[in-house]
Amino acid sequence: MAASTDVVFVDGVRTPFGRAGEKGMYWNTRADDLVVKAMVALLERHPQLPKERIDEVAIAATTQQGDQGLTLGRTAAILAGLPKTVPGYAIDRMCAGAMTAVTNIAGGIAMGAYDVAIAGGVEHMGRHPMGFGADPNPRFLAERLVSEDALTMGKTAERIHDRYPHLTKERSDRFAMRSQQKAGKAYEDDKIQPDLVPIATRSDAGWGLAVRDEVMRPETTMEALAALKTPFRPHGRITAGNAAGLNDGATASLLASRDAAKEFGLPVRMTMVSYAFAGVEPEIMGIGPVPATEKALRKAGLTIDDIGLFELNEAFAVQVLSLLDHFGIDDDDPRVNPYGGAIAFGHPLASSGVRLMSQLARQFEEHPEVRYGLTAMCIGLGQGGAVIWENPNYSRKAAKKA
Repeated sequence: MAASTDVVFVDGVRTPFGRAGEKGMYWNTRADDLVVKAMVALLERHPQLPKERIDEVAIAATTQQGDQGLTLGRTAAILAGLPKTVPGYAIDRMCAGAMTAVTNIAGGIAMGAYDVAIAGGVEHMGRHPMGFGADPNPRFLAERLVSEDALTMGKTAERIHDRYPHLTKERSDRFAMRSQQKAGKAYEDDKIQPDLVPIATRSDAGWGLAVRDEVMRPETTMEALAALKTPFRPHGRITAGNAAGLNDGATASLLASRDAAKEFGLPVRMTMVSYAFAGVEPEIMGIGPVPATEKALRKAGLTIDDIGLFELNEAFAVQVLSLLDHFGIDDDDPRVNPYGGAIAFGHPLASSGVRLMSQLARQFEEHPEVRYGLTAMCIGLGQGGAVIWENPNYSRKAAKKA
């Protein structure tokens, strides 16, 4: 059996994220075209890589039907112009689809089955709402395997507030406001644009070009957030302001073994250290990143104090706050989501994992004093995922100065 090999994150790109529904900028755009555009742009950034040397394409989608169906990784590979010798497959782990695509590919690289591969995800929630067409087994409710709340993500977030009363709505709103402000600042500072793929759009008004996330509101205030309705229960705490919305978008990443990256002259932007997925009670699915992070840290022989940067998916502000409180991290810790998060950018379910990784890779370039970073997210039906990465730009000298 071959010894395991280092897995490196070469690059990651994404489309701007749009608002789901008829008023969203991608209403007349196919889901598979979104991910194909991301893949083509990714490959154009690395023209020295022979396309026939790509060993696999793993593309995730939560609702695998229509233009998100038909073994999406394979169809996207063909549409993106890869040789027909390049295989591909589809994958589903709800919100962590792209994250799972990355970790699955990483396992293949570590085993020696792959040298270079593409992993990503797409979600067109306007065309394919979460759970649309699904037929949950009646045993789930009849035998009380899960509560009815477990099937509605907003209700699971309300339950986190119930279980942990110190995670107040005011804290969630403040975290959400800061996410919007940080995202706006990141755009002003040109931190996001380098990894965005412009997408042609079509509407009744004619053709356009998507170059920015559609749902950002950097002008958000606490007063405005306090006035929003609570759709999941009367006098609740989850609102459209402290949760990610319903979005459309796609991501794509290039992964390789360290030897293959050297062979093809590919950049090494991060090295994978460990990853883990964990299950929790479906009714409070948002706490899933806590045990997943603990598991990933344990496998890496690290502690939370070793993590210098955090990219945490903001499905709901309270979900991120539950992880921060568990590990004793302040709500405003500058290591956490420095560019903002999904509350501002959007969360097209299965695509979001690669957005976290791309942003972390950018931050690693800015912070040679940081050796390790974490990408983590909650997952529907009671799961969490976490991946620990090492910064190739790390300098002990910079760390001592910090």
